[in-house]
Amino acid sequence: MKTGIIGLPQVGKTSLFKILTKAKLEERGYSNPREAHIGVARVPDDRLAKLSELYSPKKTTYASVEFVDVAAIGQEALKETAFLASLRQVDALIHVLRAFEDDSIPHVGPIDPLRDIKNVEFDLMISDLTQVEKRLERVEKDLKKMRTTELEHEHALLLRSKDALENERPLRELEMTQEEKKLIKGFMFLSQKPVLYAVNIGESASLGDDLNSAVSRFKLEEVSNRPNAGATAICGKVEAELAEMDEAEAVDFLSSYGLHESGLVRLIRKSYQLLGLISFFTAGEDECRAWTVPAGSKAPQAAGAIHTDLEHHFIRAETIRWDNLLKAGGEAAARAQGTLRLEGKDYVVQDGDVVHIRHSG
Repeated sequence: MKTGIIGLPQVGKTSLFKILTKAKLEERGYSNPREAHIGVARVPDDRLAKLSELYSPKKTTYASVEFVDVAAIGQEALKETAFLASLRQVDALIHVLRAFEDDSIPHVGPIDPLRDIKNVEFDLMISDLTQVEKRLERVEKDLKKMRTTELEHEHALLLRSKDALENERPLRELEMTQEEKKLIKGFMFLSQKPVLYAVNIGESASLGDDLNSAVSRFKLEEVSNRPNAGATAICGKVEAELAEMDEAEAVDFLSSYGLHESGLVRLIRKSYQLLGLISFFTAGEDECRAWTVPAGSKAPQAAGAIHTDLEHHFIRAETIRWDNLLKAGGEAAARAQGTLRLEGKDYVVQDGDVVHIRHSG
């Protein structure tokens, strides 16, 4: 999964990227402020940590998310080929919104996350509309030469897309069949990408409550409840401090604010939900590992995430919920209790399943 981090200037976007990926940008030779930064973040998962405690494996491998931090967004940036190329390649967007007051960090106008959402969304839609209009011209010329069913379908879909964009409706809200999505997949429209709004609030004594109420306080419920959108809140300043602590210190620090997990954990979890992803596990003495698949994936597709040969030679999947495995104390005991099940090709893998693939390869 590749996620683009976008936002207006001075919102804490690059700081969030550094915290997520533990990137030291100044040490990596990034001298061009327009250059996209790319980093990988581990997906925190207490379930995998507990499985690892049970098995004491040689290796524990968490799922990961690739993040792309692009320059501050705006109409001028969206005209730059390199900027657009970096942004088009991502699967989803995290739009960082400034909701903190700090006189030392300049900001144009009053703090207003909802206004910033509308301004950035408008720029994304203008970029897409330009692309749609260019493609429409080409398709209409081709239709005059030869009418094909595929061209007619694409033409109709482009007209629907144009109408939506002209009415300031992002393409992520446009209902499309799987075939229609395939038709325009190659355009990688920016306003079609799922978006998670990350409200960056200031530090306070009541931080736990402030994080929980931020989405409603800044009137973001309506935009975050639209199709393929979501919202969460973080405090960049606190997250930066947490990033420098060991695990025990971090737990105590969070507790002092009435929190049991960091904002980054919530942010990554929300990203998974937005993209319709789940995690399943493989566990053993050699390795305990988390794997990411789309929700609704059947056992052979989950096997394919591990290795393509496993999907081709799939026979059965031994599966058990991670917490049931922990209660049993291991696979042998779970098998004896009847909680370790054998599932066939039609089994839909669930979030938190521990899976062992039987295959003929």
